[in-house]
Parts: sequence; C-alpha cells; structure tokens
Amino acid sequence: MKEENILMASDMNDYFNKKKSEGGGFKKSSGGGTGGGNGGGPQMPNIDFNMGGKSGIIYFIIAMVILLVLAKPFTIIQEGERGILSTNGKYQDQALLPGLHFIIPVIQKVYVVDTKVRIINYASRIEASGGGAAGIGAKPAVTVLDKRGLPVSIELTVQYRLNSQFAAQTISNWGFSWEDKIINPVVRDVVRNVVGKYDAESLPQMRNKIATEIDKGVRDSVTGLKNSPADLQSVQLREIGLPTKVKEQIERVQVAKQEVQKAEQDVQRAKQEALKRAAEAEGIAQKKRIEAQGIADSVTIQADAKAKANILISKSLTTKLLQLEQMKVQGKFNEALQTNKDAKIFLTPGGSTPNIWVDMKNPQKRTSAQ
Repeated sequence: MKEENILMASDMNDYFNKKKSEGGGFKKSSGGGTGGGNGGGPQMPNIDFNMGGKSGIIYFIIAMVILLVLAKPFTIIQEGERGILSTNGKYQDQALLPGLHFIIPVIQKVYVVDTKVRIINYASRIEASGGGAAGIGAKPAVTVLDKRGLPVSIELTVQYRLNSQFAAQTISNWGFSWEDKIINPVVRDVVRNVVGKYDAESLPQMRNKIATEIDKGVRDSVTGLKNSPADLQSVQLREIGLPTKVKEQIERVQVAKQEVQKAEQDVQRAKQEALKRAAEAEGIAQKKRIEAQGIADSVTIQADAKAKANILISKSLTTKLLQLEQMKVQGKFNEALQTNKDAKIFLTPGGSTPNIWVDMKNPQKRTSAQ
C-alpha cells in the first residue's frame, strides 16, 4: 500500500514538472478566468489557508476540550453510594458524598462503594436463594455440631449495609472485600457458638430463643469492631436442618405428646360430663327439696290457720250457742223421724252434740248430724 502511494505521488510530480517545463503551469487569470500556459488551458485558483492569529486560540481550546474529555477530571457519586478519594495511593479520611466532584487526573482517583442495604442468604441450595441479583449474595448454609456432636444445618438471612460515616476507614483497613472478612466469618462463628449449646432435639422448641441469641451475637460482634464498619439491619433464622434420625425421633415424640394430650382432653371431657350430670342431679334434688318444703310449709300454714280458727271458734262458743245448736240438731232428728218412724235416737250424755240415730230397718246404716 505504501509503495502504491509513493508511485502515485511520483507520477503526479512528473506530470506537474512536465507542465511547468512546457509553460502551462497553473496561475491566476488576469481576466478572472483560468487558462493554460498558452492562454487556452484551465487554471486552478490559489486558496489561502492562513487564518491569522485566532486560529492558534481555537486550536488550543479544541485541544483542551479533547484533553478534558479523555482525562475526565471529575466524577459523579450517585445516591446510595460513597466515593473513596485516593491521592497518590493514600485514601482520604472523609468519603465523598453524592454529587459532582472534581479531581486531579492521574494524581487522584475515586473508588465508588455501595452503601445500600445488602443481603447474604445462607442456604443449602444456593441456586434457589437469590444469589446473583444486585445486592444479594449467596453462601452455603452454616453447618454446626450440636451439644452431642450431631451435625445441624442452619439457614438464615443477614441484612446489612456499609457504614457510610466510616466508609473510607473501612476500605482502608479491610479492603473492598470487607464483607467476606467481617460479615461472613462473624455470622458463622456466632451461629456455631449459639447452636452448639443445645441438643438437636430441643432446637425446634428453642427456635425463637436461638434466633434472638444469634441476632444479638452478630450485632454485638460487628458493631464492636473499630469504627463500626457495618450497620447490621437484621439476622433472620429461616430453617434448622436436623439429621434424619433426629427428625424421626422428634416426630415420634410429637405423636406421643399428641396422644397424651388427646387422652387428657378425653379425661377433662369426661370430668366435665360428670360435673354436668352431678349438677343436673343436684338441681333435681334441690327442686324436690324445694317442692317438699313448699308442701310442708303449706300444710303447716293450713294447720296453723285451722288451729287458729279452732281457737277462735272455741272462744266464740257459749252455753246458749250450744243449746241453740242442740235445738237445731233435735229439729233435724224430728224431721228424720217423720220420714223413718222405726229409727232410734241416742242422746249423748250432757246433751252435747252430735246425737246418733239408727235406722232399725238397716242396722248397718248409721248417720250423724252436726
């Protein structure tokens, strides 16, 4: 390609030299037209590319713009981020807040770090735990040995964020992989210490207590570090994976407990039925006692009333009243003798009533009159 360009340039030089030697070089036309060396050929206009002193300023401005674009002496920090300014390899103590910041190219550099809430899922199946999404990490479940040495798998979710106030110090001390150096080791260490105190069988019943202890342990460990590198949002215990034999044993215990509870419920139900029947019997007995008491009270009241009546009657009886009653009875007997002349009359001694008369025709028949 270079050889072809050289040949083309050589041919053009030969052509123009030939024309010049023939007197047909290009020059300005006096009449405003163009012509050859003999006055008949075309002439090329002479163009002046010199723009004067202003061209240097324009070229300088253009060069500066290109330099600024290529060097990029500024950076923009988005919301939810912080900028770590490095000057000749040394981090500035104060992180850059969201906004536009100017820097010195080559000498200064800005490292952008994320301060939004991040999540780590500790799960047995990492592909199902949301790993790979923005701000969500996936780690294997924490394997722990219980009090008796049985393996237990703990699945949990940890939410945290970089402490923006000490972001520069955190990156300076721990580097950009500070999460793997702080959060992950602390979580695994705390989980092993907490769960290792219990038997595998008791873990499901102690779930809430264990979750509280893990949250407190991780929070205290992370915030207790120098400059509090991370703000722990929450530690959520999701699943406690037990060995198969332990699960079967727990299921048997649960079934036994359910049977005992059912038996206790049956006993309580029987007791309630017995109490109900006893209450009903007591109610019936009480009812009968009340009715009997009512009858007795009624008889007593009637007897008292009759006794009081007899007392009043006895007080009201006089000799003349008795004689009058005797005369009334005697009159009744007389009326009876008129009907039955065979009847016999027996008078009680003293003339007191009642008197008794007997029908002689029917000795079995007796009649008394008051």
